[in-house]
Amino acid sequence: MPSPTAVHRQVEKLTADFVGLGLCNSQNFPSLRVDGDFAEISYSGVTDLSFVLKNQPYRDMYQELVETRAYNMLMVDGAIIQLMYQFQNGELTKHRLAFFPSPDLDEYQNNAEIYELDEIYADIVYRNIIAFPIRFDFDGRQEVYQEIHHPKSHLTLGQYKNCRIPVHVPVTPYLFLSFILRNFYNTAFKKHSENITAFKDSFEECIFPAERSIFHLSYVN
Repeated sequence: MPSPTAVHRQVEKLTADFVGLGLCNSQNFPSLRVDGDFAEISYSGVTDLSFVLKNQPYRDMYQELVETRAYNMLMVDGAIIQLMYQFQNGELTKHRLAFFPSPDLDEYQNNAEIYELDEIYADIVYRNIIAFPIRFDFDGRQEVYQEIHHPKSHLTLGQYKNCRIPVHVPVTPYLFLSFILRNFYNTAFKKHSENITAFKDSFEECIFPAERSIFHLSYVN
């Protein structure tokens, strides 16, 4: 299992890679806060994110995230990436990995000819694209997780309250960022993947047998 220091180092290196490749134009490098047996990896200047869970228009939530710089990286198309981990006694207790696309892609889609030669924008200039948030969460606390109904590790799509697709293992920073790049910036991924530092370490499996019997996500490291 990656240690807090290893996770912090991984986020730091991957952020530097994304900056160096021109994939993001604003960033907050990760911070590591240690208080006794507790450790938290987040972004520098982390703020209260309770407003993200409020019932408010996506556009308003996104704008507040941008204005408060509540992100690790702001991609060149305006998408927000957040990576946050918590550990207790060296064991992972929570993570929150989020991708918030810009709700307004009109600038790119209405002027596609300006961006179509740039691999970073190649996958977002189509007018039929609908931006929606994606979040990988992990919470190993006994009072929180419920088999099938609230898997320890799960994927949430579009801020749907009860959308929790089981994931067989907590997600590392590298797996999350490569997932985002491969699926939403595929043209850039094909060009730059060899220049992004790969990390092979992984967390321990946490899926229950009953969750394996329903639709779930897994990968082979």
